[in-house]
Amino acid sequence: MGLTGIQIFKLLPKTNCGECGVPTCLAFAMNLASGKAELEACPYVSEEAKEKLAEASAPPIRPVAIGAGVRAFKTGGETVMFRHEKTFYNPTALAALITSDIGEAELEKRLVTWNALQYERVGLNLRPELVALKDVTGDAAGFASLAKKIALESEFGLILMASNVDVMKAGVEASSVKRPLLYAATADNADAMGALAKEKGLPLAVKADTIDGLMALTSKLTGMGLKDLVLDPGAREPKKVFENQVAIRRAALKAGNRALGFPVIAFACEMASNLDMETVLGAMLIAKYAGIVVFSDFRGENLFPLLLERLNIFTDPQRPMTVTQGIYEIGAPNENSPVLITTNFSLTYFIVSGEIEGSRVPSWLLIMDTEGLSVMTAWAAGKFSGDAVASFVKKSGIADKIAHKRIVIPGYAASISGDMEEELPGWEVIIGPRDASLIPKFLKDMVK
Repeated sequence: MGLTGIQIFKLLPKTNCGECGVPTCLAFAMNLASGKAELEACPYVSEEAKEKLAEASAPPIRPVAIGAGVRAFKTGGETVMFRHEKTFYNPTALAALITSDIGEAELEKRLVTWNALQYERVGLNLRPELVALKDVTGDAAGFASLAKKIALESEFGLILMASNVDVMKAGVEASSVKRPLLYAATADNADAMGALAKEKGLPLAVKADTIDGLMALTSKLTGMGLKDLVLDPGAREPKKVFENQVAIRRAALKAGNRALGFPVIAFACEMASNLDMETVLGAMLIAKYAGIVVFSDFRGENLFPLLLERLNIFTDPQRPMTVTQGIYEIGAPNENSPVLITTNFSLTYFIVSGEIEGSRVPSWLLIMDTEGLSVMTAWAAGKFSGDAVASFVKKSGIADKIAHKRIVIPGYAASISGDMEEELPGWEVIIGPRDASLIPKFLKDMVK
């Protein structure tokens, strides 16, 4: 059983130096106890304390870094069974499968097509992370050539899939710059695969037919000094996969089973006969604990819904996505352009700014910090009140950029207009539409 925050605090240096990223040793101790920090973040802890705190400082599910460059990511590191308990930290990575008998021209075509499947939402770039290259020919040179092409000519990270250790070595030598995930160590090749992963400092997937078999293999590999492991419990029937996902997560979080305290990889491509059904299963796997999901292909109509689901699940429910408070210029506004104001909830900002841009009316958009709350919620909580909004307008500096004194407020906050006019003498407070989709017509009518 892990140590409590107070027990950990007694073993820390109590310098309150802040170099760990939090202001006090007590706060750091609480983060260690909850799995949100690692002991290496404290530069002054003694070796004796390190030994005693090793178990308490390690997250129940080890975070594993995979890849390099713009699509590098971490998987694992989770501390709760359910998102509403706290949050999920590291989003499920999505991969597409390529077999080693593919021609280089076809590979290049797929990489270009897949790389284009990305889009912006609430200020984030949503896109898949990985290509899984599977050996089906036993040709080490051919496998290495394809691995090198993916590593050097694309942004994607790599999963190298080979049961033959010589083929795997060739792939690793050709693509180690991308820090690929090696798949997979089994009961038959664990010694050789483990030695290769340890020598190259690469993460290693572990596959067995049962959870008990996984535990035996992970215990063996951690005994060899390997820490960055990814689990594949072997099942491919959807019901059994679901049961395994939940059982592994529960064992790691509730029972403190270190042998299962690693992220899981799941192969939707081996669980269904078509991409649409893979997508349905992928939606379940993202929601139920898969660290990586591998599909047979990426297509926009299948991929984008999964990316959006992933975004929603891995957004901290206690910390809404926000944009920075300030003045935003949309469409090169001048001193006569309209001024609008709204809250700093990301979705609100991107919807409103998108509608203003669509109107083709250059405008100033004031974004007020309401701690990430939407207009209605911020108004109800008193964070978007007339006096608060008026105070922000005064301090924002917008008056120095315009030759008029007119400001448009959201229709849902119409009741604050009177208080704003009292606090902003000489200003005209205009009540805008409630629905953002009406903003283009509203602005066009306003500037006629």
